[in-house]
Amino acid sequence: MSLTSSEQYAQHQYWMQQAIVLAQQGQYSTRPNPNVGCVIVKDGKVVGTGFHPKAGQPHAEVFALREAGQLAKGATAYVTLEPCAHYGRTPPCAKGLVEAGVVKVVVACSDPNPLVAGKGVQILKDAGIEVELGVCEAEAEALNKGFLKAMATGMPYVRLKVASSLDGRTAMASGESKWITGSEARQDVQHWRAISGAVVTGIETILADDPQLNVRQLVDVNMDHIVQPQRVILDRQGRLPLDAQILKQPETVMVMGPFRQELAQLGVVQLEIQSLADLLKTLKDFQIYDVMVEAGVTLSSAFLQENLIDEIISYIAPTFLGQSARAMFNANFEQMSQQLRFKLEDVIQLGQDIRLRLTPLQESV
Repeated sequence: MSLTSSEQYAQHQYWMQQAIVLAQQGQYSTRPNPNVGCVIVKDGKVVGTGFHPKAGQPHAEVFALREAGQLAKGATAYVTLEPCAHYGRTPPCAKGLVEAGVVKVVVACSDPNPLVAGKGVQILKDAGIEVELGVCEAEAEALNKGFLKAMATGMPYVRLKVASSLDGRTAMASGESKWITGSEARQDVQHWRAISGAVVTGIETILADDPQLNVRQLVDVNMDHIVQPQRVILDRQGRLPLDAQILKQPETVMVMGPFRQELAQLGVVQLEIQSLADLLKTLKDFQIYDVMVEAGVTLSSAFLQENLIDEIISYIAPTFLGQSARAMFNANFEQMSQQLRFKLEDVIQLGQDIRLRLTPLQESV
């Protein structure tokens, strides 16, 4: 008895969801490569699974095909991202699927990388393999927001993290800010840092808090597998102290400011002073596709006002800090038409705090 088209699609969704779960296993370790999962199914049974664990190691399809062996012939492969079509550190996965004899490939989302961009699908079709695109596309795209945006536009995906009180304050007048939110919210921040290629901050934050801005702990994750983000400091006047905590790992520090020989000797990457937009383009050239801004009011407001933010991660604690405390942003708007509006993507409770995820609406009102 053959399945109806709706039943077939539901089946495709079921197997693709398994591939997405596999892809998530590489979310902290694959940078700068995307997260990809693959499930190979034959006669209603899984015969091979795989995910891409780290740049330079085999891709998801390779692991799945190895596990499937001869059973891959005549099977259907479910892949969260269009199979690659070029020779890099590894051979093209599209050709591997052809050689294995699969008869159908279901792909969640296309790869805008110019080296792939439809070429992987074309290799499969030219070999007579049936290809279906767009199954669980939104869920798959969420795995690789930075990679997909950078390949399509040349700019990284930028998240702005803020932690505030109920009255929209982020620090006392003195600059004291530890801690507004509780431990659960601060643990959640570790996840967002871990999926970021870089954490951007300003020199005022370094001078006030002396933070490390690295990933220190993730629940049930082996820290040896974490690719630490670069820490990018905007220091236009060259004020970064050499004894700052962030310089304990100088190989993961980048500074935008005047050249300093003492930083060069530590191995710090020094960037020319440039606009925020140009800085983001430069980070993309370093294969940094996901950027998290953790900064003070001035720099955070600048990113917002220049429309460089793709997503806000806002933690709100059930506390009041008072009118003398520092505001969350210092943008100076005089008309309602200038306001920046956002779409609420989701809201969750973390201990006594809440976390909002917001994305900009296309038009202000």
